[in-house]
Amino acid sequence: MSLAPELLRILVCPKSKAPLEYHAGPPEVLVCRESKLVYPVQDGIPVMLIEEAKPLDEAVYPPAPLTP
Repeated sequence: MSLAPELLRILVCPKSKAPLEYHAGPPEVLVCRESKLVYPVQDGIPVMLIEEAKPLDEAVYPPAPLTP
């Protein structure tokens, strides 16, 4: 399942208010690099609760490569 692009444009991290990166998974998640948190997406619904987020492991969710 994929999140709507319109939703991804308006969602921000509840802790830092930074933009989120969508990872289709599995598991489907939203990543905040600033807060270093990973928010789950359950049945197509983002769970944007700080207490439900997991710490970011950059080995599992590496940053996207920069393009010139």
